Amino acid sequence: MSWDNAGDANGKVITVKDVMKKEYDMVEGVATVRQALAVMRHVETKCLIVDKRHAYDEYGIVVIADIARHVLAANRSPDRVSIYEVMTKPAVTVHPDMDIRYASSLFGRLGLSRAPVVDCGKVIGIISHTDMVMKGLLKLI
Repeated sequence: MSWDNAGDANGKVITVKDVMKKEYDMVEGVATVRQALAVMRHVETKCLIVDKRHAYDEYGIVVIADIARHVLAANRSPDRVSIYEVMTKPAVTVHPDMDIRYASSLFGRLGLSRAPVVDCGKVIGIISHTDMVMKGLLKLI
């Protein structure tokens, strides 16, 4: 079956906004890793969004694996490492109306585990493979 038609055989389309997490944590790039982790309230997202510094800047993202690899495994002090040193910027973002099949394809092609969902230039949530599979795939079949 092709994705070129609208939805699956029953016309169902599950979008990113249908399955995304609406709670996320945002930090400044100049925060230390310790400061950023201390303000992390939504641990289930397993990431931090790095806020824009100005209108023409882009969002960044730090996943827990980045901190494990660049701070913990490297035996660096979380007090001496800034978020901007371990973040990915610009973060690959997805639109809330994107079909989760396209989002999943994008994630696979780029090796992503999660991405900010951005609408009109503002982060409105986070989407992950887990969200797409556990909340979305079963609705399609």
